[in-house]
Amino acid sequence: MDKILLIDDDEGLIHFLSRFFQRKGYGVTACASGRQAIETIGQQDFDLILLDYKMPDFNGLDTLSEIRAIEVKTPVILMTAYGTTNLAIEAMKRGAYDYLVKPFEKKDLTRIVSEALQVSRQMKQIVLFPAPSADQQQPADNRDSLQMIGSSRQMQEIYKLIGQVAEKDVPVLITGESGTGKELAARAIYHHSRRREKPFIAVNCAAIPESLFESELFGHERGAFTGAERTHIGKFERCHKGTLFLDEIGEMSPPLQAKLLRALQTGEIERLGSGQPITVDVRIIAATNKDLEAEVRAGRFREDLYWRLKVISLELPALRHRKQDISELVKYFLARFAEEYDRPGCYVSESALRKLNDYFWPGNVRELENCVRRAVLLCTGGVISEGSLLIPNAEADAALQNMNREQLIERLKEKLEEILPDIFRISEQDIHANIIEIVEETLIRKALEECGNNQVKAAEMLGISRNTLRHRIKKQTQKENQEPKAE
Repeated sequence: MDKILLIDDDEGLIHFLSRFFQRKGYGVTACASGRQAIETIGQQDFDLILLDYKMPDFNGLDTLSEIRAIEVKTPVILMTAYGTTNLAIEAMKRGAYDYLVKPFEKKDLTRIVSEALQVSRQMKQIVLFPAPSADQQQPADNRDSLQMIGSSRQMQEIYKLIGQVAEKDVPVLITGESGTGKELAARAIYHHSRRREKPFIAVNCAAIPESLFESELFGHERGAFTGAERTHIGKFERCHKGTLFLDEIGEMSPPLQAKLLRALQTGEIERLGSGQPITVDVRIIAATNKDLEAEVRAGRFREDLYWRLKVISLELPALRHRKQDISELVKYFLARFAEEYDRPGCYVSESALRKLNDYFWPGNVRELENCVRRAVLLCTGGVISEGSLLIPNAEADAALQNMNREQLIERLKEKLEEILPDIFRISEQDIHANIIEIVEETLIRKALEECGNNQVKAAEMLGISRNTLRHRIKKQTQKENQEPKAE
């Protein structure tokens, strides 16, 4: 359970926020003053802190400075009725993650808190990897850590390279197919670097609309464009002294590539609507499943940016090229999910393990992880049998790989014929059921899962444009966002 600390002398707002966060499953602690909060932080750990600017003993900025002196990795969101640019700048200088202007919308509160908690988890959840040699020390394990798994020669080389480059303050370009663990490798580099006490922020370049991307990276001033109601602090500025992970860098448009290159060359950014340069010190780790050299030759990616990002390169192998690691990965995921879903004694049969080893794994480690998760959830009697694995056997998988387009479409039609009776039965039981909407929602969700939430690839998979996909996702989540204001 994520734990949130609220610091505000307004009893009404504390009551509202406490109920709001508790209904979402968060643990909540409240303090009425900065001094009380400092004492509480010294005794307990928190995942996020919401701090009011105007308080009786000493203000939010002074409290923020005290918090930063004792609690380095916990994001702090400043709440204020005085939404001036100067206050925003000063808050960021003192280490705030973001700020909220009162009165704020519930949807804005939910979004900012969700983003901040994700950053908090990424910073605190240590990624461990086996030491390449016996004389190197490993960080102490803990229940919140993640592990890079595999003893194959290819993975040993990866661990060795991560150990060599982590403390070198240079850009790193990570390549590999979807699902090979590029973000995990980036986080391992961060956790073993000299910047591990500073922010780590991940940006999925394929998931942000191009019209908003510059604002997301570099920020904007109030009034910079229609709808810019407050100063927005961009990812670069939030990540000062830390590490910025740019996932799917190959999806970035050429104009944005030029602005990113300038920021890397000069160490300065400018918020949209401002001519004032801001100095930033950020280490860049970029990742892509594209062949960037081919993209450079095709004129879709800047050569100068490519060479600036590729000071050190790290290529993660596909799972089918390191099959000797599958048993170890299955053991790791099995233990993790058996504990998570309270399924002690769950184990994989020999025939199921053979099936896992024989499969092609087009989705790589991510697909294997999801496969084991489903198997743990659905297994009966504690045994994961071959039949309970929702993957084709080796023969069927090989046949599927060799099918042409017409054969695949015919196979799809056959599968649809099998499930259509169940789909239509829903309509018989509920005349208001929107079958097309249900099917569309499932298709979109599964496509995003398969593509690692890469909207560009998911849209290609579904045969629709990126804008159409984004519109349909927005339509699906519209009800959640239509909530009243919180005073």
